[in-house]
Amino acid sequence: MGRLIKYLIYLIVLGLIGLVVYAYAGPFFGADFDPPQTEVRVPVTLDAD
Repeated sequence: MGRLIKYLIYLIVLGLIGLVVYAYAGPFFGADFDPPQTEVRVPVTLDAD
């Protein structure tokens, strides 16, 4: 049982390291993490009663 938990922790740590590497190296391989930049204008009616 202890060996299973140890391997699970190793797998989680390797997954987190892989996620960090992908986040830093992803833009070099074509992954774009930036949100789309668009301007939104919405008219607002204020009731000052």
